[in-house]
This record gives sequence, C-alpha cells and structure tokens, in this order.
Amino acid sequence: MYSRSITPNGFNAPIEYITKKFVLRPLTIDYVDEDYEVVMSSVDHLYKLMDNSEWPKGLTLEENLIDLGWHQREFTLGHSFAYTVLSPESNKIIGCCYIYPSANPQHEVQVFYWIKENLLKDGLESELGITIKSWLEESWPFKRFDFPGRNI
Repeated sequence: MYSRSITPNGFNAPIEYITKKFVLRPLTIDYVDEDYEVVMSSVDHLYKLMDNSEWPKGLTLEENLIDLGWHQREFTLGHSFAYTVLSPESNKIIGCCYIYPSANPQHEVQVFYWIKENLLKDGLESELGITIKSWLEESWPFKRFDFPGRNI
C-alpha cells in the first residue's frame, strides 16, 4: 500500500512534549472551542503568517472544526503534524505548531508556529521557535527543516 507519510516506517510522532514554558499535544477536535477563541483573538497576528490565504479572517467555528478534524486525520496518517501549544501552569491554549512536508527539496519539512497575540510582548513566540527547533533535532527523524518567514 502506498503511503505518503513524512516520517519513516516505525517512527511514532510524539504525543506530548513538555518544557518549563510549553506543553505540546496533538491538535484534535477536542480543542475546537478553545482553539477557535484563541485564533479569533489573534486574527491580526495570524493573517498571512503561514501563507497567502485569508486565514483566519472570517473563520467560523464550523470551519475551525473542519480544520482541526483535518489536522487530526493528517496526524494519524503521518502526512503532517499539528500540535496545540498549552501553558503548563493553566493548561490553556496559547498557540500552535504545524509540521508540513516541504515542496522545497532542500528541506524535508516546513515548520510554522504562533503564539496568542496578547502574549507576543512576553517573547514567548521566539522562545517557542527555539523550543520547537531543539525538539525537532532531538526527537524527530528530520535532518533538514525550514521555518518559512522566520530566522531561527
């Protein structure tokens, strides 16, 4: 059977990654309401952050549910990996991380991430990028990854 998994056979994507400032867990439909609230509170920050689409402008709760369902299925198939980023203190969503296959042959994956807009002044987004880079180097099979639009 043909598989387009971006990880080698036998590799199981981490289901949790915990640091002093972040907890990363797979993004699933279980987070739909809280994820929607966080996304909509950060529209200005997120618009054009990951691509040239209009997302998340005009996003509805139903569309967010569809997006999260898609992320969840892609994760189970190994086609891409989306993680919700939680605060270790409050267990509340503060951002997201996405690991997608790269169309650029110089990179195996592209990595996108963001932190809730009202937390940007705390420097958490930069810290999250550094944390994700270390996590990829330590726990993932990728040797060549890219953070489009970021200098990490």
